Amino acid sequence: MLRRGSKISDIEHDIYELAVQAGQCLAQRGWMLVTAESCTGGWVGQAVTAVSGSSAWYERGYITYSNTAKCEMLGVQQATLDRHGAVSPQTAQEMAIGALNRSHAQISVSITGIAGPDGGTAMKPVGMVCFAWAARDGLVQQETRYFTGNREAVRRQAVATALQGILRLAGDATAVA
Repeated sequence: MLRRGSKISDIEHDIYELAVQAGQCLAQRGWMLVTAESCTGGWVGQAVTAVSGSSAWYERGYITYSNTAKCEMLGVQQATLDRHGAVSPQTAQEMAIGALNRSHAQISVSITGIAGPDGGTAMKPVGMVCFAWAARDGLVQQETRYFTGNREAVRRQAVATALQGILRLAGDATAVA
């Protein structure tokens, strides 16, 4: 376990602690997690695998940065991308459901967003990140957040939000593995 006096920042410590909490919650339920990440590039997977024993509750992760990868690996519909774009609640939901359906996990999280510094528009500014969490019992939760800061800050905030959502969904879900 990392301690506050170690050489990591408080933000990294907070992400690690969220990953520990998520792992404990999932392990108590006997659940496995699958991740589907775009703008975070696998950072949630890195955070959860930093926790010793995470193989008991982390099943796999998908890094689907391109639209082609989202379609091929997760089954996101091209029509969804055409209609709503890669950064949208609709795409995030299809990513989460697709990851769950293509794994042996009981819970999933997906993240797609614009970390910046470029790529934002008036409708979808830099810092906009869409999340979805899905459980085998059919429960799906979505959230869109608008983070501030540079690229790394946006991504860090997205990782923390993803882990917080796992804790929330695992607490709300009623399905048994």
